[in-house]
Amino acid sequence: METSEWIEKFVLIVILFLVTLGIAAYLTYFERKVAAWFQDRIGPDRAGPFGILQPLADGGKLFFKEDFIPFAAEKWLFILGPGIAMFTALMTGAVIPWSTDLVLFGQEIALQVADVNIGILFIMGFLSIGVYGIMIGGWASNNKYSLFSAIRASSQMISYELAMGIVVITIVMMSGSLSLRDITNAQHGMNWNVFYQPVAFIVFFVCALAETNRAPFDLPECESELIGGYHTEYGSMKMGFYLFAEYVSLFTSSVVIAVLFFGGYNFPGMDYFEGNTLALLGLGALFLKTFFFVFVFMWIRWTLPRFRFDQLMHLGWKSLIPISLINMLITGIVTAFNEGWF
Repeated sequence: METSEWIEKFVLIVILFLVTLGIAAYLTYFERKVAAWFQDRIGPDRAGPFGILQPLADGGKLFFKEDFIPFAAEKWLFILGPGIAMFTALMTGAVIPWSTDLVLFGQEIALQVADVNIGILFIMGFLSIGVYGIMIGGWASNNKYSLFSAIRASSQMISYELAMGIVVITIVMMSGSLSLRDITNAQHGMNWNVFYQPVAFIVFFVCALAETNRAPFDLPECESELIGGYHTEYGSMKMGFYLFAEYVSLFTSSVVIAVLFFGGYNFPGMDYFEGNTLALLGLGALFLKTFFFVFVFMWIRWTLPRFRFDQLMHLGWKSLIPISLINMLITGIVTAFNEGWF
């Protein structure tokens, strides 16, 4: 790469990092408002107009809380756990195509940090590493409730990653590429994958709920059984990292759903636009789809009760994996017929 390209990528990384953190912070505010709406109450309304400064107040509170490490904890692993969780959550945004190329001051800027040809494998790989942040944090706390939570989280995430991976294979079969840019371009206009793979979308969405440890799959943070789960012994910004990682994962999971099944930055009538107008409209379309799924995630959290752990494992191993395998088989047969193999 030339120096200008390195500078462009660095600036894009910084912007993406700041935007993702800002969105994650304000998703906490949005979730409180959604919860208040479902429960017929007001929600945050004291910190600033309509409570919009509540995330800043929460962040300041976490920074000024006592940063302690339990006496019997494994110190370095205890510190490393939240960092791994946050790092893996943020890294998934690097390969997402946010829109078509933008032209500024005569310079063409790709709104994608890294257009790697195995983008979806990159995301799945970092999702699988994310479990280490929870597992290490729970084990290093030297607290039996945290350890139980970490074991639950690892078994849950590994189980649902299998069905999610099989579903991703069906999308790769249809697009013929592992690149998220190619997968998005194959859904030009309204040619979205959800119309061809509705079963895959449902399976992927359920698995995404389980991967983010959100209700009704929030067994690792089951307060009625495990106090606070794997971050019971954490305070200050170490706990903040775990909380931020959850909301960053919520945001990136919604983006990935929009990219794989709902066309990403594609929208009806996009052929009537070009240049920067198309890029900005595409960016807006992707964010609109993303925030819709964020709302659905929150809607489910404040509506459905929590599964028992045996029900959760039964759903993953005996329902979603067989469904995804059958769906993959049917997709393979249809693809083979379309390609003229028979």
